[in-house]
Amino acid sequence: MNIFLINHYAGSPEMGMEYRPYYLAKEWIKLGHDVTILVATHSHIRKYNPEIQQDIKEEIVEGMRYIWVKTPKYSGNGIGRIKNMFAFIQKTLYKASYFVKTYKPDVIIASSTYPSDNYVARKMAKLSGAKYIYEVHDLWPLSPMELGGMSKYHPFIVAMQHAENFAYRKADAVVSMLPKTQEHMRTHGLDLKKWHYIPNGIVVDDWNNTENLSDDYKKIFNDLKKQNKIIIGYTGGHALSNSLNTIIDAADHLKNNSDFVFVLVGSGNEKENLQQQVQSKQLSNVLFLDPVSKNQIPELLGLMDFLIITWNKSPLYRFGINPNKIFDYMMAQKPIIHATDAPNNFVDEAQCGIAVPPEDSNAVVDAVLRLSKMAKDDLKQMGQNGKSYVIENYDYKVLAQRFIDVFNA
Repeated sequence: MNIFLINHYAGSPEMGMEYRPYYLAKEWIKLGHDVTILVATHSHIRKYNPEIQQDIKEEIVEGMRYIWVKTPKYSGNGIGRIKNMFAFIQKTLYKASYFVKTYKPDVIIASSTYPSDNYVARKMAKLSGAKYIYEVHDLWPLSPMELGGMSKYHPFIVAMQHAENFAYRKADAVVSMLPKTQEHMRTHGLDLKKWHYIPNGIVVDDWNNTENLSDDYKKIFNDLKKQNKIIIGYTGGHALSNSLNTIIDAADHLKNNSDFVFVLVGSGNEKENLQQQVQSKQLSNVLFLDPVSKNQIPELLGLMDFLIITWNKSPLYRFGINPNKIFDYMMAQKPIIHATDAPNNFVDEAQCGIAVPPEDSNAVVDAVLRLSKMAKDDLKQMGQNGKSYVIENYDYKVLAQRFIDVFNA
């Protein structure tokens, strides 16, 4: 089977996020399928982006066939990003017949966060007779409306809404990465017989191919251990959506307790603000570290005692959440504090930690104290519960086969 996946932001372990297209493609290739990933040259979430001279260039990236589409550089979420999106759609629409003739797809997947790539997928499907799948990451344009406050009458929102409705009507199947999207999609034209749920996952083999941390990082954690600190760790983005101010407030509540230290590893546009908060509160129990490579995450998490992931209160999360980092946390076999009110709470389901309400620093403090008083055997069991749960349900080998089942339905 020839699988043609359109994902504006696709990356790789070497380039950085987004990883899902790479990992699914890797598993599909193992199953004997041919995979092509159509992707923009510039993405704000990759560690680095390729430079090409021509509009379209095929390249093998870590064993995967990528077709790069030259798009303008941008930063942030302003007009530059919108220009980048539309350049990608315009160029891929123009080349649709070329892609069909060259790669002869049997299945075409539109998988970018925004829905406009469905026009490309639909055109290619009509030209080739291929099955057309719409994979939904976030609900656009609902996300920029509810998180960004954009009006439904804004021209950009109107354009995205037309694309979303078009996709639900025209796709042969819809794969949702969120578990509670049925009613929203139905009201926008989807026949729910076409609806499927395939969340994010984990590559178990990555935990057998790890990379050592730098000596500087090892020294930092060794020094904390020598001080008998209980390390509560966070890894990932430092953005408003990550609600890391909840962690800072919890640290403020615990500033007179010398047992605990919060270590935040990552980067993002809120990092400087968070550091200023820590400085203004004169907190000595919060440590910021730069991000590490994906292959260093296993060793990094292994040096921490408890792990934490925090969310904002948002009506958008009523459709469920789909966090990558929580699967890494589970694989690390550490107790997890999960601050969310989403309907799918992985920590509760797996019994691998303590779930607390979002934006509630007092509840985070209570969870930290509860875990610190638990027997080592109970903490170990929590960790084992998480690892068993994620391997059974969220291994990309399992998820890739579920996709194949959708292709063949």
